[in-house]
Amino acid sequence: MKIGEISKRSCVPVETIRYYEKIGLLPKPDRETSGYRAYRNAHLDRLLFIKRCRNLDMAQDEIRELIRLSENPEADCHAVDALLALHLEHVRDRLKELSSLEKNLQQLQRACSDAGTVQECGILDGLSSELEGLHSKISDHENHVPGTHKPGKS
Repeated sequence: MKIGEISKRSCVPVETIRYYEKIGLLPKPDRETSGYRAYRNAHLDRLLFIKRCRNLDMAQDEIRELIRLSENPEADCHAVDALLALHLEHVRDRLKELSSLEKNLQQLQRACSDAGTVQECGILDGLSSELEGLHSKISDHENHVPGTHKPGKS
């Protein structure tokens, strides 16, 4: 199948498919004599696997590791379980961060008076004050797989 068809069947944009090929998550397909990529069902299966992993917010390195582990089907699945446990820990950390974010936003919203000018806006004042403290804060959550989910790239 051509790239447009695999894109349609997987609901993954053509550009993303090319990117996955470029970074090695998806094997490069053979080329037809016309130069078009010729994808097989194995490519579709891999693409759907990657898509499911991305829907679980897994990073590229995590997906790459799962693919590597899947290439040895007779091996013990402890490494797969350990990777998922680390990812789950990361998700739980993110939930805590999002809960804190929600509380901060609610606090800012409460700072708004019903009537007033933009100059008197409690939200904008609170954001200006918050920005001063943000420069000194650094995310303290550890990467769960080295090189993945770096602060600012989650």
